[in-house]
Amino acid sequence: MSGSDGPERSLDRYRGPEYRRLLAAARRSLERTGGQLTGRISVADPDDAERKTIIGITGVHQPAGTRRMTVPLAELDAALSRATGLGLAGALAALGEPLRNRPAEIALLADARTGLIAVAQDSPLTGSCPWYLTWLADLTRDGTITRLANTGDTAALSQAVRVLEFLADRPVDASPIALPALAARITGDTKALNHGSTLATLLIRALALREGVARPASAAQRRELWDLSGVIVDDLASRVLVLNLPAQGDGLAEWLTGAARYGTPFQVTLQQLDAHPIRLAPARIFACENPAVLRRACAELGPACPPLLCAEGQPSTAFHKLVRIAVTAGSELAYHGDFDWPGVAITAKVIDRQGARPWRMTAADYLSGVRAGDTAVALKGDPVPTPWEPDLHETMRATGRAIYEETVADQLLADLRKAYG
Repeated sequence: MSGSDGPERSLDRYRGPEYRRLLAAARRSLERTGGQLTGRISVADPDDAERKTIIGITGVHQPAGTRRMTVPLAELDAALSRATGLGLAGALAALGEPLRNRPAEIALLADARTGLIAVAQDSPLTGSCPWYLTWLADLTRDGTITRLANTGDTAALSQAVRVLEFLADRPVDASPIALPALAARITGDTKALNHGSTLATLLIRALALREGVARPASAAQRRELWDLSGVIVDDLASRVLVLNLPAQGDGLAEWLTGAARYGTPFQVTLQQLDAHPIRLAPARIFACENPAVLRRACAELGPACPPLLCAEGQPSTAFHKLVRIAVTAGSELAYHGDFDWPGVAITAKVIDRQGARPWRMTAADYLSGVRAGDTAVALKGDPVPTPWEPDLHETMRATGRAIYEETVADQLLADLRKAYG
């Protein structure tokens, strides 16, 4: 038989409009059932050409105006086999795309999804970190696990688990690791954790849960979140605001000493701390959360202010590295933050990580701020413990007011004056 007489030529008639709806219905049925020919398909309100075509297949006459005509799939298969030698499934594949086996696809997807969840649940973090369980539950509930399985991006979840395990196993005082170095360590690709990648998105969700903060909405917030885990996205963006902290050494130490001579604030970056090692003499160092306090100290005390650091919100890796240098040299750190739930959470972390002592962070200090405040700002978010003084937690919950550092700055400045004298 020549090519002009083969199946392709015999299929030409089935490309006509009279077959279009019939074959489309047949494709839907076969794909839905995995190729079963036991069912029936129908065409609603057939035109005259469609009506005659179906009569030709079934041998059952239907008058003009029939509202719906049905065709057993087995009879359509037999008709196509006689005409083309291909049968229904072969003809549909030749006329269009290969048939999909949706039941098999669903089963494969379910297997892949189950496998992903099993890998994640096998992590030791499952038994030690409640936030990890919440992360997995969220990924399952919102369809992320299913999407990963469906797109074949199954490696991303297992890599995310490995990153989280690596970060969880790092000592608190471990040197920070650069984001590209972390990506290369886990995946072999220095760019695998760049913003927008599936892996980075999964990890940002997990780290936000671990730190008890909202998912970051900006590049600065993402850097801050990585920073909290000891991962440096940008060592120039990781910084700490310093007032009157003279140091010994070259470069950065000279700049800090010169700034202290004039009572001028100085931004210290992590890059500077790495590039210009400094030595510090033992001192009593104060630290605050908000730049407004340091600004007042600069304006009112100038060079007469004792060493004062400002975290500017969540303490950065630069903040922790500078404090570690100071504490190692024998300095004592006193920390004050906002009396709101994020503020006391930060205070607890600084106390735990650096051995700091709370600076006017008692329940009595809080109530004094409440009395002094001229605005009523409601506490928001989930309450957090205040382990250095449990009464503070209970008093804040009962009072329901947030007191920011600016409100109690007069007392903080009085402490700084006294400490210098």
